[in-house]
Amino acid sequence: PGATPAVAYPRKILEYMEGFLISKVVFSSCELGVFDLLLGAERPLSAEEISQAVGTSVDGTERLLAACAGLQLLNIHQDGGRLLYSNTESGQTFTMTRSSPLSLSLTVPEPSTLCWHYLTDAVREGRNQYEKAFGVDAKDLFQALYRSDEEMVKFMQLMNSIWNICGKEVVTAFDLSPFKTICDLGGSCSGALAKQCTSAYPECTVTIFDLPKVVRTSRENFFSEANRRIGFYEVGDFFKDPLPGADLYILARILHDWTDQRCIELLQRVHQACRPGGSVLLVEALLYEDGSGPLTAQLYSLNMLVQTEGRERSAAQYAALLTAAGFTSIQHRFTGKIYDAVLARK
Repeated sequence: PGATPAVAYPRKILEYMEGFLISKVVFSSCELGVFDLLLGAERPLSAEEISQAVGTSVDGTERLLAACAGLQLLNIHQDGGRLLYSNTESGQTFTMTRSSPLSLSLTVPEPSTLCWHYLTDAVREGRNQYEKAFGVDAKDLFQALYRSDEEMVKFMQLMNSIWNICGKEVVTAFDLSPFKTICDLGGSCSGALAKQCTSAYPECTVTIFDLPKVVRTSRENFFSEANRRIGFYEVGDFFKDPLPGADLYILARILHDWTDQRCIELLQRVHQACRPGGSVLLVEALLYEDGSGPLTAQLYSLNMLVQTEGRERSAAQYAALLTAAGFTSIQHRFTGKIYDAVLARK
């Protein structure tokens, strides 16, 4: 009598608790150049060879490589009792920080990681944590992010890699071919979205509107070849400075930084500058209307809490902001990737 009931095993919860360990394995492997080394090698390499090449301990390298193999980022080969390693297809294609055009540039800017240390405080207080993390005014959202050229380039590399993977889907979610002059407000950081536009729509020209420092860094690091259909407007404060005239304005990952009131203020300025019959394209990670997901957008919304004044929103919430600013004929499209598209007309 009285058999002991089986104890449920909380597999999912335990996997979630390990999430930050997995992230650190990937980031550290990229930082050490493991995937780059294996890409350039003529054959699979041993832990000893890898450790010597990247300047790490053999023991630590063995453990890191084993974890990468468990994450299916590396292949393991047996060679007379020795273990050799090579990149898997996904490891080679998406984590090569220098060689792959689809690189994810897996280096998280320091402002993100430091602010996330204070997530509990952010939830308690309902505001970003820049003051605790950096001792800077919380109202200057980009002071910490752009406090050094190195941090700026890291952030821009991350955004560049994201748009290389997701950019085509957002600029082709709607037919943008009727819009011949496009203004990318905020420049999508590196200008990668502007390149996607000129590739998808050969008749268009794109003006990148951003801060002078961002424009300079973008030109130096991401425009090795001149693109005559992409120009730069180096004034850059879209809340204060005159906006260049255009048929279409793209705001990619812009509105999620700001409060509803600030979003409406910016959209009203875009509406005033927009030519008759023109439109605005919002590129954001859309939340489902019922609040059930997607998980990535939910996590990004927490990231907005710890770092900015804003949040991720649903299509209906963006539609309300656009309507308040005077836009009509509002549509949205889920792309199936991280970022989605909302189009509205003047």
